Amino acid sequence: MNLHEYQGKEILSTFGVKIQKGIVVSTPQEAVTAAKKLTEETGTGWHVLKAQVHAGGRGKGGGVKLAKNLGEVESIADQIIGMQLITPQTSAEGKKVHQVLVAEDVYYPGETETSEFYISVLLNRTTGRNMIMYSTEGGMDIETVAEETPHLIFTEEIDPATGMLPFQARRVAFNLGLSGAAFKDMTKFVTALYTAYDKSDASLFEINPVLKTSDNKILAVDAKVTIDDNALFRHKDYLDLRDIREENPIEVEAGALGLNYVDLDGNVGCMVNGAGLAMATMDLIKQAGGEPANFLDVGGTADAQRVETAFGIILKDPNVKAILVNIFGGIVRCDRVAQGVVDAYKNMGDKITVPIICRLQGTNAKEAKELIDTSGMEIISATEFQEAADKVQEVLALS
Repeated sequence: MNLHEYQGKEILSTFGVKIQKGIVVSTPQEAVTAAKKLTEETGTGWHVLKAQVHAGGRGKGGGVKLAKNLGEVESIADQIIGMQLITPQTSAEGKKVHQVLVAEDVYYPGETETSEFYISVLLNRTTGRNMIMYSTEGGMDIETVAEETPHLIFTEEIDPATGMLPFQARRVAFNLGLSGAAFKDMTKFVTALYTAYDKSDASLFEINPVLKTSDNKILAVDAKVTIDDNALFRHKDYLDLRDIREENPIEVEAGALGLNYVDLDGNVGCMVNGAGLAMATMDLIKQAGGEPANFLDVGGTADAQRVETAFGIILKDPNVKAILVNIFGGIVRCDRVAQGVVDAYKNMGDKITVPIICRLQGTNAKEAKELIDTSGMEIISATEFQEAADKVQEVLALS
């Protein structure tokens, strides 16, 4: 589950991580009120307004702007709220901005120059250990840093048996070139950040930039946080942080109906039981010259109601030119699935506007094929994997 910047910062703050203070608002008038409140609490004269969407690179799309007075706060908030923000991480349509974070200006002048760093905590899947990845090149795309100056990226792996040790926090601060008060503050910051990641059951904490202020304080200026969906049962309070406006509406609907669905940019809809077979089916479609329009694991109980629901979800995508049903009958019998497909087809009637290729293999596969072939429905049956691919190729050539 992805979180907004302001939500991620709230979690960080509860674990003792110092953050850039801010207030989230939904209207320009609320933005002015929030700016006044921040000035009273922090003494800041300038304010930063940040669009709250689940995408990086907001500044490049005009979603992060500096306001030097209350008039600018109102006008900038009016520009950003309601805009379609296009960033390198969004689609060409962009994402609609519903909220803005009004934050204090932390780049104030002082005894030293400000410095920006990059720090993230994530799982190293190769070693099976959590890892802190950090760099002196904060404020930039970390992918660009990795490509152009890989020697400026450091990593620190954490032993799950001991957790993060003090010497590791000191090594992070040392490699970032810090000294004195900033060095001490960075060790506290990194330790608290790792604790937040661990205790919140996150799969990613990315702070870019981490700022060393002119008075040698270490702050999280941004926060990209992803919580592991499988751990949400332990964090009921985090469930309230979900913003479905930021998610694909078809995926949200499918999830509510108990279907594992991921929307893709293809032309062949897939309905498969089992994630492994679903991945293989997507490869099969590409080999046949098509592109998968979705990943859909219908699960083990492919009855008529569930099949009908799956078809309805797939057909919401206007790009779908054909549907491939690929079921392996291990626990579930193929003839039951075939009956479900036939019944769903009858129930949906004119709503099905594209060819359906149905490949059933496993228990009672022969009976299932016979049931489909004698149903009188316009369902194309197949037995072998390659045969199903050839049928997909044929119907795409006709569409």
